Amino acid sequence: MADNSKLYELDGRVPLLQAIPFGLQHVLAMFVSNITPIIILANVVGIEPKISAALIQNCMVIAGIGTLIQLYPIWRIGSRLPIVMGISFTFLSIAIFIATSQGMGVLMGAVVIGGVVEGLLGLCAKYWVKIVPHIVAATVVTAIGFSLLPIGANSFAGGQGAADFGSMNNWIVGSVTLVSCLLCQVFAKGFLRSLSVLVGLVVGYVVAVCMGMVDFSGFENVSFVSLPTFLPFKLEFNLGAILSIICVYLVSATETIGDTSALCNGALKRNPHKVELGASISCDGFVSSFAGLFGCTPITTFSQNVGLAAMSGVVNRFTIATGACIMIFGGIFPAVGYALTTIPQAVLGGCTLLMFGSILFAGFGMMARSGFTQRNMVIVSLSLAVGIGFTQAADMFSIFPQIVQTVFAENCVAVVFLLAVILNLVLPKDKKE
Repeated sequence: MADNSKLYELDGRVPLLQAIPFGLQHVLAMFVSNITPIIILANVVGIEPKISAALIQNCMVIAGIGTLIQLYPIWRIGSRLPIVMGISFTFLSIAIFIATSQGMGVLMGAVVIGGVVEGLLGLCAKYWVKIVPHIVAATVVTAIGFSLLPIGANSFAGGQGAADFGSMNNWIVGSVTLVSCLLCQVFAKGFLRSLSVLVGLVVGYVVAVCMGMVDFSGFENVSFVSLPTFLPFKLEFNLGAILSIICVYLVSATETIGDTSALCNGALKRNPHKVELGASISCDGFVSSFAGLFGCTPITTFSQNVGLAAMSGVVNRFTIATGACIMIFGGIFPAVGYALTTIPQAVLGGCTLLMFGSILFAGFGMMARSGFTQRNMVIVSLSLAVGIGFTQAADMFSIFPQIVQTVFAENCVAVVFLLAVILNLVLPKDKKE
């Protein structure tokens, strides 16, 4: 009988046929979220379909390359942790604003320069990461968990804006998928339990096909091979756009700190090292600059996959790397990518709800290890109350300049992080500290 123990170890070679399903599980967990930002941006800006299709392929290739660099670092770029990278939603609103008002060339120029800034910040993280102690990281991780729950719920119902949003079909498919994941997680053992998300996805997909919810017609016009398009937009540099994007890069860096902390605490059962945090951030930044050269918005660590790693316990780097290779193949061979796009949103929603909840659980665990002191209670409770509460009433930010609205109005993680850092700096230390 095959030894599965290496799956749950960071290093070690896992047989390829055993690694592929676990790698595919990671791809399926993040696939739609990875390509959705560029689809929305292309639709709003009015990019022609041929270029839009090329950008989607580029996103898959960039996500795969970024993941491989996180797993197998280049110098000090990459954390050597089982982190999966993808195109960030955090930049979507500012990207739309810049692209519609100044053009895609200006946006990509800002993405390239801003990515270098974040990358350099990551390389010198040891000088500033001390302002993010364990209790601040725990608060940010919890905020990330809360921020993902509406995404899972919207997918469960069919995807926000879908014509059949909340329909009976979506309820049935989402519920079957969720229950399948849950049953596999509770009753299966060993190898199969670690594949609970993939099992649920397969069951849900089969049900969706039987209910006529999957459209295969697009395969007729899919080419066999298509290489990534370099510089689909001529880079232009505008100081205002660059500064705006850099502000959002700082927010993205805080999310990366939270995701890396959640991964280490939830899946590896330890706290992250400062070197790992900095290397993770530098990979975010420099790969994002690379993404800009291919017309993609910035890349970041994916919280969905942090939850999956914590839930399944699979942290083997080689195994995650097979998923990265699948993403790259999906970008080079469009049929692979198109096959993944046929998965209904309700199926993905059913798979992700449990994963997103596991991120919350990781945040609670980090809080417990930080201690339930009066000081920590104030930092956590006020940061979460203001961050989550205020961003649910986003119109209250209307009195502030556009850049403040862009960064904070609908981004609870940014508000929570800023407030948690400020409170940690100004509140009196506990006597035992």
